[in-house]
Amino acid sequence: MAGDRTDGAVPAAAGAALRRVLVVTDSTASLPAGLAAEHRVGVVPLQVGIDGETFHEGLDLDSAALVAALDRHAVVTTSQPSVGAFLEVYRAAAAAGAERIVSVHLSGELSGTVRAAALAAADSPVPVEVVDSRTVATGLGFAALAAARSAAAGAPADEVVRVAERVAESTRALFVVDSLDHLRRGGRLSAAAAAIGTALGLRPVLGVRDGRIEVVQKVRSRGAGADRLVAAAEAALDASPHVRFAVHHLGDDAAARGCARRVEDATGRSVLVSPVSAVLGAHVGPGLLALVSVDDPGAVDVGVGEQ
Repeated sequence: MAGDRTDGAVPAAAGAALRRVLVVTDSTASLPAGLAAEHRVGVVPLQVGIDGETFHEGLDLDSAALVAALDRHAVVTTSQPSVGAFLEVYRAAAAAGAERIVSVHLSGELSGTVRAAALAAADSPVPVEVVDSRTVATGLGFAALAAARSAAAGAPADEVVRVAERVAESTRALFVVDSLDHLRRGGRLSAAAAAIGTALGLRPVLGVRDGRIEVVQKVRSRGAGADRLVAAAEAALDASPHVRFAVHHLGDDAAARGCARRVEDATGRSVLVSPVSAVLGAHVGPGLLALVSVDDPGAVDVGVGEQ
């Protein structure tokens, strides 16, 4: 419903050791709620408007509800969290004993979220280091989890920031969509790029480069797009022995799990399967299938089927 809701205060498990540095991210990280809570990562939700009614992703709106809205051609809009929403989470973290906060967010090239976090940091009761991940989805999510592991090990805030930046910078994200119309209308892809991407009826494969979305390849079918994602996973494993994978979808869990199994078979690595966040889904539209990989030496395997 309308108005700010955060419900993203840093989770504190019973008996959990006090952490001097706590990590906050936003809901576009597309992390399963249990995984964020396990690592004590605070998640600030972005907002989705559906026919004029405001929802907060991960709280009162999930990807299935978004797909239903898109299918009925509802008017869907998105907006970043307010400064007040960030400030509420920062205050909760301070009340939980945090002396410093590292706040890691969606690429500033795609959203004003990181700017809202920086404005809130100025009024936080404890110092906040704001990190522009320059990436999306679990590229951001894995960076936040890596930062949280570093904080749990007692690292100072500047080292936690370096870990987040290092993992985020290593992100490789490729995704296939049914249409570029949603990205073009939302201004996340230029009209020229959208025209190139759909020329000759070919299906575009998109990537995130320098914080922006670009068309990186065109394929002839959705199956060929999935093949491209599996090939990218194999290339990522060749490039790093510490690669970690996630597969995202919007409204097609079976396709995502099938792709994840293929990646597992090809690489011998486990894959996190997760619906993409509702905000990201609103901009790419139904039919999304995405592969995200990061270089994360400290990661613990997460198996297929984790939600």
